[in-house]
Order: sequence, then C-alpha cells, then structure tokens
Amino acid sequence: MTGWLKNPRWLPLHLLLGVAFLSVLCTLTLQSVAYHWDFVSVWQYRAKFCYGLGMTVGLALCSLVLSTLFGLITALMRRSEWMPFRASAIVYTELIRSTPLLVQILLLFYGVANAVGLQNRFVAGVVILSLFAGAYISEIVRAGIEGIPQTQLESARSLGFTTFQTYRFVILPQAVRQILPPMTGQFISLIKDSSLLSIIGVQELTQSAQEINSYTYSTLESYLPLALGYLALTFPLSLVAHRLEKRMRYGS
Repeated sequence: MTGWLKNPRWLPLHLLLGVAFLSVLCTLTLQSVAYHWDFVSVWQYRAKFCYGLGMTVGLALCSLVLSTLFGLITALMRRSEWMPFRASAIVYTELIRSTPLLVQILLLFYGVANAVGLQNRFVAGVVILSLFAGAYISEIVRAGIEGIPQTQLESARSLGFTTFQTYRFVILPQAVRQILPPMTGQFISLIKDSSLLSIIGVQELTQSAQEINSYTYSTLESYLPLALGYLALTFPLSLVAHRLEKRMRYGS
C-alpha cells in the first residue's frame, strides 16, 4: 500500500503534491492579511525583472567557471610539496571562509577594485564571487582527491607516471565522481549569493526588485517575483544534485 510513497518514479507526483500543499497554505495565510494586491504597476516593469534575471544567470555562469579554476588551482597548491604554495593556499581558504561574503564584497570593491581602477561592477562582482566560492570549491576538490585510495597513487608511480599524468589519468577522473554532487550544491549557493552584489549596485535580480519596489511602493508584489525567480533558477539544480547523489553513491 505504501510502496508508491518510496518509488522514485512517483517523485514528480510527490513534488507536485508538495507544491500544491504549500501553495494552498500560503494562499490561506495571505488571505488572512488585509492586503490589497496590485500587480498592474509591477507588471509594467517586467522588462527590468527579465534583465535582472539574465544578469543573475550571467553572474552565476561566469563565476562558476572562474571559481572552479580558482578552486582547482588552490586545491593543487594545498597538496603541493613546496611550502610557500601550501601556506598561500591555506591563508586564502581560511581567510575567505572565516569572513562574511558581504564584508568581502565591500572591502574588495570599495578598497581593492577602486585602488586598481576596476570600475566595471559586473566584472568586479564576478571576481569577488569567484574568490569566495573558489575557497569552498578548493576544499571540495581536495576532499575528493584525498578520498582516492593511496594504492592508486602507488600504482601510478609504479607505472612511471609523472605527477601531471597521475592527476590527469588516475586521480581526477575518480575524484570528479565524488565532487559532482557537492559542486552542484555550491553552484546553487553561488546563485543565491549573487543577490548580495546589489549592495554595490550590480543590476541583478535583487537590485531590480528593489528598484521596482521604490518605483511602485508595492513591496510584496515586487519581492514575490524575486523569490520565484531564484526558485526557478535553483530548484532544477537541486533536482540535478539529488539525482547525482543517487547515481554517484557506491557501496563501501
């Protein structure tokens, strides 16, 4: 009788029922509030919403590529036999992970970016997000590499592989299977973290919603599409992460 509750093929139906339940709950909650909805004025600024959504996607995609590069390089530096490389990687990861992203945005943009003459807010936002996410990705990559049994390294050395060949043909192909699910989760966090770039005036989705709210004085009508926009971007990735976690799960 309860087999359908655990059958993965019924997952879409379960999700639909969950969305329907939450929708009814939210509707009943909002109906109890004496609020006059007015989406007409907000609808006039739909182009601004679309622009902000596109900007958020662009920020996330560019930051994903750059942060993955930062994370991979930092993870390899962390495992380097040369002490200056290891020390630099440790200082970078611990400094980034120990301070809030909002503080980093303010310091790096108004301090470092202005000092070097970087005025493009999109480029500055991508670099800041990439530095932030790169520290976490480096730990994900390092954990994936260190999860490979030591016998794999010894076998590669016995075959005469160089360090580069060992990582290229032995370590990284196996580590990728372990780091794909947490990397997907990190990408989801990257999309949500991009909302903080509104503090420096990057015209992404949150900044667009704030401007529309200041134009129309329709707070709920402005921020409800904002929430739905982030949900539309992150929910499919959450499903991908869930599927990857199931496919990459192996018995020990």
